[in-house]
Amino acid sequence: MHALMKLVQIEAKLFLRDPMTFVVGLLLPSAVLLGLGAVPMLREPSPDMDGVRFIDYFAPSVIVMAVGVIGLTNLPTVLAGYREKGVLRRMHATPVHPVKLLLAQLIVNLGGSLLSAALVIVSGALVYDVPLPQHALGFAIAFVLGITAVFALGMLVAALAPTSQAATTLATVLFMTAMFFGGVYLPRFMLPDALARVGDYVPPGVQSLLDAWTGTAPAAIPLLVMAATAIGAGAVAARVFKWE
Repeated sequence: MHALMKLVQIEAKLFLRDPMTFVVGLLLPSAVLLGLGAVPMLREPSPDMDGVRFIDYFAPSVIVMAVGVIGLTNLPTVLAGYREKGVLRRMHATPVHPVKLLLAQLIVNLGGSLLSAALVIVSGALVYDVPLPQHALGFAIAFVLGITAVFALGMLVAALAPTSQAATTLATVLFMTAMFFGGVYLPRFMLPDALARVGDYVPPGVQSLLDAWTGTAPAAIPLLVMAATAIGAGAVAARVFKWE
């Protein structure tokens, strides 16, 4: 346990010292929300969203960004880089098994995603009076299942990619897909209904987050899809992961 905590401390320092990870992973989602909120018309109730302000409607999509930036880009790229540089192989010759390094990476990146999401919620509430999630339990369940599915996919990329460059390419495709269906690039009410419905099942499940945010219990099927994705991708990643 002492070795794991020491690795967590080291990985956390590396995480925070990387300007791109720190700025893009932790601060960009909140900056996007605050920047959009600076436009007066986006703080007015919109008939396209049943009288909901755009800034309130868009907040769950920013949560998708907060989770995706770290879980689908930073995590797989770093782990694939460790394998490519021989870090994982060399750790086999030490008392600290490389599994502990994987756990440390997961802990640090999960913590980063949670902090980024918390910054979005708190900054939106303080600056623009964006309401907190109204169905707290539903939001917690949707968020936990969604972030678990995202990180399982990130681990799967890290397991399959032979190099950090390959991991970056695969992760970018997954990230852009998650952002598109999560309403980050284009608000979901502007998407064709078929695409919007597909987005309900693309991790981390933005519609479940939005439902809980506005006070409705998330639908069961999207949550089950998130759970199945997390279990399936996580199991495959554990089976095919190579240390060198």
